[in-house]
Amino acid sequence: MTTPLRKDHLDGLAVSLLLGCCLFWGFQQVLVKATLAEVAPVFQAAVRFVGATALLWVWCRARGVTLFARDGTLGPGLLAGGLFAAEFACLYTGLQWTSASRLTVFLYTSPFWVAGLVPLFVRSERLRPLQWLGLGFAFAALVFAMREGFAGGVGGATWQGDLLGLAAGMLWGLTTVVIRTTTLMRVSAEKLLFYQVAVSAVALPVLSLGLGERWSFDFSAFAALSLTVQTVVGAFASYLAWMWMLGRYPATRISVFVFLTPVFALLFGALWLHEAVTPSLLAALALVAMGIVLVNRKPAA
Repeated sequence: MTTPLRKDHLDGLAVSLLLGCCLFWGFQQVLVKATLAEVAPVFQAAVRFVGATALLWVWCRARGVTLFARDGTLGPGLLAGGLFAAEFACLYTGLQWTSASRLTVFLYTSPFWVAGLVPLFVRSERLRPLQWLGLGFAFAALVFAMREGFAGGVGGATWQGDLLGLAAGMLWGLTTVVIRTTTLMRVSAEKLLFYQVAVSAVALPVLSLGLGERWSFDFSAFAALSLTVQTVVGAFASYLAWMWMLGRYPATRISVFVFLTPVFALLFGALWLHEAVTPSLLAALALVAMGIVLVNRKPAA
């Protein structure tokens, strides 16, 4: 397959897709939370990845996209899929020991892993000092927005959850590194995503059972709609758009946008679940925006 034409900066299409993805992922965090009363978290993830695998297979059949040809990507593909599944395993297991706010902060260290490791293999992805400053601004904004979660009472095993959150962030970053630096860059976005959702569709049901989660398919109308949206828009459409962008734009520049996701989640939580909108949340949104501008600012000629 022909390697897609890569760009060295983000254009209007990329920015629009990134904002759309992060906006939905923020909404999805609230959607998952609102569905927890009926469907356990890992079981929710398992359902959406099984569904996304089926949807992606149908999509590829309809569009004539080859998924199973021998192209030398099986090893890197399974590695990326394993890292992707392990990220969710760490994320949801960590919730047993720490708060969602603390876990979110550690999860979103992933852009630092991308910024630190990808340039070791792809010199064009190297960040300038001003861009590192922008990355720092965005992460500081996230910590600032989540600081109330750190102030709450937590148990003595919090460090275990924090460590799993940090591991999830590292695994997310490493997944991007594997995609960006191996033969996976030559395959279609569909095949790239298929490796990840298919491995997750096998691994996460096993994890759900191992955690003792209750499985029930007697969903209410709300839970059924929630899982459908998480599957069709979240695990299928938004991740497919993300994989497409990884094949065409600098990973270090698109990764900084993910800092918007937890801030959007807090905003949706305020609108839907009537959680408080604090001045720190609005300040965090401004700081993240500043960080994104700095990371994606073109150098002077």
